[in-house]
Amino acid sequence: MKDTLTIIDNVTGKSIELPVRHGTLGPPAVDISRLYRDLGYVTYDPGFIATASCRSAITYIDGDAGVLLYRGYPIEQLAEKSSFLEVAHLLLYGNLATQSQLDEFTGVIRRHTMLKESLKSFYSGFYHDAHPMAIMVGVVGSLSAFYHDSTDIHNPRHRDIAAHRLIAKMPTIAAASYKHSIGEPFIYPNNNLSYCGNLLHMMFSVPCEEYQVDPLAEKALDLIFTLHADHEQNASTSTVRLAGSSSANPFACVSSGIAALWGPAHGGANEAVLRMLEEIGDVKNIPKYLAGQSH
Repeated sequence: MKDTLTIIDNVTGKSIELPVRHGTLGPPAVDISRLYRDLGYVTYDPGFIATASCRSAITYIDGDAGVLLYRGYPIEQLAEKSSFLEVAHLLLYGNLATQSQLDEFTGVIRRHTMLKESLKSFYSGFYHDAHPMAIMVGVVGSLSAFYHDSTDIHNPRHRDIAAHRLIAKMPTIAAASYKHSIGEPFIYPNNNLSYCGNLLHMMFSVPCEEYQVDPLAEKALDLIFTLHADHEQNASTSTVRLAGSSSANPFACVSSGIAALWGPAHGGANEAVLRMLEEIGDVKNIPKYLAGQSH
């Protein structure tokens, strides 16, 4: 072994030489898989502060240094030059799509944007003021009852279909959750629009009026989705992986990840930011708000 780390048990005098593995970026990792077998110890690391649970070629993040890489590409380059669906293709398949690959991928996503009509009845079971994340947990989990042709996570084709459906249907499900909360009718997807344009259309249009997508809002939403497309082994990602380790239905696994995302220490922090902005109300109120927070 080229690089190793030696651990000595001061109680028994036994020692073990563990391999050190090096990633493309970031600190080296000590492979402790033999620690329990050879020394009888397990590790204790609340919050996984110093623990890597898998090897990954997808994302590298260093928040303190402001670094986020998807498949080696800096996020600022992807944000400037790529769309969210291009980034989704990159994360799934490891390469930036050619134009023909992107056209094919976009076409596949468009074919999966609609929901089963019977699935819409799930929304009627929620009170109008139900939290949107509660609705998302229930509805995304219910997809496992509708699609039985993409449930074998050991089948590469099934994984592809499940991923395509989740990417395509999530805006439709989210928009329907919003429409349910304000008592307006659900809007069907319009596959002539972009991914983010379609979400805006489903959220804010009404059947009795023509809706024009604001290109600035469309671009801003696309950037937000790109920035949040993957964030390494965060709480929701780890939750999905833990549920998936039992070979559970992929839609149910993602539903568990949404539940983890809901928490205020994770994605729920964005909700807190929106509440803060509502409380501030206007740019002129920022100094007053900051002064109040300092006391």
